[in-house]
Amino acid sequence: MKTPRSKTLAASAGSSRNLTQGARFGTVVSELIQANGLMYGDLSRRKNDWPLPSRDAVIEIVEALRSVLFPGYFGVSELTAENMRFHVGATLDHLLRALREQVKRGLCFTCNHFGPECIKCDERTVEITREFLNRLPEVRRLLATDVRAAYIGDPAASSPDETIFCYPGIMAITNHRLAHELYRLGVPLIPRIITEHAHSLTGIDIHPGATIDEGFFIDHGTGVVIGETCTIGKNVRLYQGVTLGAKSFPLDENGNPIKGIPRHPLVEDDVIIYSGATILGRVTIGRGSVIGGNVWLTHSVPPGSHITQGQLSYDAFEGGSGI
Repeated sequence: MKTPRSKTLAASAGSSRNLTQGARFGTVVSELIQANGLMYGDLSRRKNDWPLPSRDAVIEIVEALRSVLFPGYFGVSELTAENMRFHVGATLDHLLRALREQVKRGLCFTCNHFGPECIKCDERTVEITREFLNRLPEVRRLLATDVRAAYIGDPAASSPDETIFCYPGIMAITNHRLAHELYRLGVPLIPRIITEHAHSLTGIDIHPGATIDEGFFIDHGTGVVIGETCTIGKNVRLYQGVTLGAKSFPLDENGNPIKGIPRHPLVEDDVIIYSGATILGRVTIGRGSVIGGNVWLTHSVPPGSHITQGQLSYDAFEGGSGI
């Protein structure tokens, strides 16, 4: 005896078959495939014979790296002095093999000598993953300074552990520092996957090309945007809603944006930028400056500047005096 649900499913399947037949299913599939190439022209995917990097696999690699950079905080929590070395070594061995596969996919996608047997891509993959491994201790050192900056910079932080576990700024800068090293090594696609994953979870959008020195802290974080060619010095603090962006995009003779030119701010050491501030263009924010909330800035400011919005003034009238 058929239940109401089974009857509904059967009716739905029948409707689907009728729809498929009525829509000339094979023809529609062919037209969609053809349209995919025609719609974007040179912007469409060029090499369909080799798989793109897997977003899910890249995210798994990043989470494994997080457990290596902060052992005991993420991943396996039951770690002791005796098994720590084994955990870090085994995790690194596994994730680097996984990373090698994803890096090769990215390289093959952009390689002019495309093919699964491309020796050039194989060699570059080995070089990149080896160098990336060598850079992890420096990434860990930088993250330690970021954690300290978050703890010192936020009176609400009860301990450095809380900032590691809970603060979106620490998650975003962790992803960024990993992605930035891969970006410097010339890896396509993967760095952006890593930073956009953090963006989707925290609301903090940092391009992997941005250069960020030690002791960096984003308080609260939601809505922060940091552009590709931005350079940030030591001990810089940002609050929510800050934009370090480009003022304009120069175009080439065909009307396309020119890629790779410096177009974002230079923020020197010991700068604080409060919530909602927008700084655009290749301008310099001098060392030790404070940029107030909701300021719109498109020019450089010297070291030690304090930039705020115009203040409302209130006059007090006493003894019956008037305006």
